[in-house]
Amino acid sequence: MLNRRTFMSLMASAAAMPQAAWAQGKPGKVALYANVGEVLTRYEVDVENCALTARESVTLPAGVQYCWPHVSRRYLYVATSSSASGTGPAGTQHHVTAFRIDPASGALTKHGESIPLPVRPIHMSTDITSENILVAFNNPSSLRVYRINKDFTPGEEVKQGRVETGIYAHQVRVTPDNRHVVLVTRGNEGTPAKAEDPGALKVFDYNNGVLSNETSIAPNGGKEYGPRHLDFHPTQPWMYVSIETQNKMHMHRMEGGKPLPAVVYSKETLAEPNNIRSRQAASALHVHPNGRFLYGSNRSQDMVDFEGKKVYKGGENSIVVYSINQTTGEPTQIQNIETQMIHPRTFHIDPSGRMLVAEHNLPVVVRDGAGVKTVSAGLSVFRMGADGKLEFVRKYDVDTGKKLMFWMGMVPL
Repeated sequence: MLNRRTFMSLMASAAAMPQAAWAQGKPGKVALYANVGEVLTRYEVDVENCALTARESVTLPAGVQYCWPHVSRRYLYVATSSSASGTGPAGTQHHVTAFRIDPASGALTKHGESIPLPVRPIHMSTDITSENILVAFNNPSSLRVYRINKDFTPGEEVKQGRVETGIYAHQVRVTPDNRHVVLVTRGNEGTPAKAEDPGALKVFDYNNGVLSNETSIAPNGGKEYGPRHLDFHPTQPWMYVSIETQNKMHMHRMEGGKPLPAVVYSKETLAEPNNIRSRQAASALHVHPNGRFLYGSNRSQDMVDFEGKKVYKGGENSIVVYSINQTTGEPTQIQNIETQMIHPRTFHIDPSGRMLVAEHNLPVVVRDGAGVKTVSAGLSVFRMGADGKLEFVRKYDVDTGKKLMFWMGMVPL
């Protein structure tokens, strides 16, 4: 028997979208949120004109790492940490904080008290009905689940049995049927001093916050396999995974609600895969709300010496666009468009599927003829055509100072 809260969550889920709180919906008001360090700013979104207007900001206990909306779209959960990104110095402040979302404007108001986390959270999501928050930690690699209280504040941790979480967890998602969890574990690239750490997709059965029966998807034993992010097709049993360290896009079929081990299709993410000028890394990916197109980001930021200064070495900073075969799920690359800034760490698609915004997390010095100039951190805005292709519209420079513009996303109101 369903209790009242579960029933209301299920009803909210049905009203919001079939899979999660982020993605598809009819044209309407949208709020975009983007951070610089511990400050999270709301942007008013004009989808028709592909324009953003910065509004008010809220301040978190530490740097924003990731955010995820409640399926009702009335609350936003924000994971924060004082640790440096990657495997940099560890901090001491790690939290999840809830905010109420004003249904008219998208303005955020703190809702209840933050809950502490043990180490830096690198990714966070809720299950499909927003009964629980799932948090992935990269160092050490781990996964924890926290109840969402009746008042929608983050609550106590759900006790787990032994959970095998691989090396360098980077994303956690609950499958559309709400019965399985996929933890993306990137591993680590090899260096002259250290062998490669293998990557894997850790797949769990999931029941009311409890994880069990872990299996591992690790092509080639996880060697030369560095998965970063995944997304599910909105209507078909297909899962797409960006392979960061190999600059690939993989497609898996799903059966019984969970992904199968076989990589059905492996596609390039780069426009020039045979002309890699510096370290390239595939990053975020999203399936278009209509299920006909797939998007991924490519980023690079290696530096070299030039006239006594460190400048950008060159590479691809772009959004790759694929059409999806509606019978087989095969993605075919149809466009690769530069974002006009450096290092597009993440991006998001508005719920109506008409606008894409890419976030770039830091300013970068580049060569400019015989001199140099600085390309700012900020947001690049694209119009999305009926054919899935992108048209660059404008960019917004953001002064990040010595902090990172680490996360952004859009929520339908």
